[in-house]
Amino acid sequence: MSDFITFWHMHAPILSILIPAFTAFSLVLLGNPGSGALEHDPRQPWRRGISFISILLGLATAISYFMMASTGQITVYQLGEWSAPFGIVLVLDRLSAFMVLLTYVLATPVLWFASKEWDARGRYFHVMYHFLLMGVCGAFLTGDLFNLFVFFEVLLLASYVLLLHTQGKARFQLGIHYVTINLLASALFLIGLGMIYGNVGSLNMADVARLVPILEPEQHKLAIAGGLLLFVVFGIKAAMLPVGFWLPKTYAVATTPVAALFTIMTKVGIYAILRVNGTVFDDDFSQAMLQKWLLPIGLVTSLYGVIGAIGADRLRRFIGFMILSSVGTILIAIAMSNTQAWAAALYYLVHSTLIAAAFYLFSGWITSQRGEFKDHLKIAPQMKQEKITSITFLVIALMLAGLPPFSGFWGKVFILQSSAQSAYQGWIIAIILIVSLLSIIALTRVGFVLFWRASRPEDNPKEPAYAVYQALPDRAPARNNQTIYVLLAGLILYVVFAAPIQQYTLATAEQIRDRSLYINQVLKKDREGNVISVASYDPTYLPETKYGGEALDSNAHYIPYIISENSLKGEHISPYKQRQIQQQLNNESVAPTDAQLKPMEP
Repeated sequence: MSDFITFWHMHAPILSILIPAFTAFSLVLLGNPGSGALEHDPRQPWRRGISFISILLGLATAISYFMMASTGQITVYQLGEWSAPFGIVLVLDRLSAFMVLLTYVLATPVLWFASKEWDARGRYFHVMYHFLLMGVCGAFLTGDLFNLFVFFEVLLLASYVLLLHTQGKARFQLGIHYVTINLLASALFLIGLGMIYGNVGSLNMADVARLVPILEPEQHKLAIAGGLLLFVVFGIKAAMLPVGFWLPKTYAVATTPVAALFTIMTKVGIYAILRVNGTVFDDDFSQAMLQKWLLPIGLVTSLYGVIGAIGADRLRRFIGFMILSSVGTILIAIAMSNTQAWAAALYYLVHSTLIAAAFYLFSGWITSQRGEFKDHLKIAPQMKQEKITSITFLVIALMLAGLPPFSGFWGKVFILQSSAQSAYQGWIIAIILIVSLLSIIALTRVGFVLFWRASRPEDNPKEPAYAVYQALPDRAPARNNQTIYVLLAGLILYVVFAAPIQQYTLATAEQIRDRSLYINQVLKKDREGNVISVASYDPTYLPETKYGGEALDSNAHYIPYIISENSLKGEHISPYKQRQIQQQLNNESVAPTDAQLKPMEP
């Protein structure tokens, strides 16, 4: 048992990436016929079983992450046993554990709902579902900026396919727009990474955070420009204005379970802003730029989203605009750049994700009950389940509008309390209160159209409308209402346990603001206590390789600190290099005053 616990602690961070990855590959090997034959395919129960077992394992792993991180421990996993910044690392801290747990808390009930009927309407649903989870979890866990780009691409590729699931003209048209926007964002991402690497010499987050403040003025400006370019990319992912217009229409055409799952996608962008622009680029200039631009962007996004919701003509687009408004609220909290505000942002982030997912599932329920009217906000005959749907809508509306005693109310209260330290407290309070009032008006309009002004159904059997109405289902789609109840119950528990959750988010905010702690945990030091890194980037430095011959290397004594003992004894470390390592370790005079790599002799 002790061996298993040791193994778990050593390899835990990689499991949330490997579990969905191996599941997706296994499902690909299982095969997938055309969508019309899926329901009767004998392998379909196997797909569903494998998929659901995998997501339960992922949920258990996420819970264990949360418990590990609750102690304040930062776990670093070295891929290939190479230390940062020379190798890629995964970092499990309070923030990443929090976001991975949120991902699985959302993904598990949504998959349970989708596995009843929706997964049989298109090919490779479960494959892409798990590839999306792999990309999302990888983005939350990686400690490397380029690796963040890679995981963004993984989740985006999966989202392209999921968006087009079950096909359709509208999905194809908006899918093209969605792909085009994200390809542009990916190009900007690479340009930003190039600017950072060309001036810092590293893409490891901890190393970049350490080196940016001590760069030469010209290099510093170019590196910051690269960081601001990443901010634009993350803003596109988070759907903040003026680069977030794509979200309401795009999410509106996605299938019900896909739209519900996509609510976590905007939070990946918010996470990246918080992690990269909020903590990695944490020098005075970067923070000044962030506060100068992010606060007005958050205020405008929040206000624009709720105004768009008031004018929406379809329920799904209404939800998309409300997501935009919630993104703006979270950005307001991040822009205040203090520990209490970041804790409030994290608390509100969970609420906004789960309530938006529940609302998308509710729109699927409404669509099935209204026939040809679907989710259009037009007067239609009363739904057969009018009482239960109206009660469910009322609960969702109260939560979404931020009325007491629900989680949205407490999230906004925490944000307003944190604004006491801001010079723009008046603007923040005014906009949040105005948005809350407009949200109530927008939700009242929706309820008015869907329920209060609904016409009486046709009761004359001789009329064609009577047969059409009788053909409508008299109950919710399979597992639809149960999944909504699970998410709403989770949000109620979220309020019940608001105090310990707020304590965790506060500790999380304190941890991610403590850059020195993050740097000390991720980067290795030599025997003098100096970080082993490159400062600044030297393009003339060429490391010796197994195939590059033998050359005098003044950095040989650093090797035992950045690779594992087994690798040190392996075939890639030549006898000549081994002798240099030993000689330099035995010779105190070669120890430099700092731990920066030096060019090798030609």
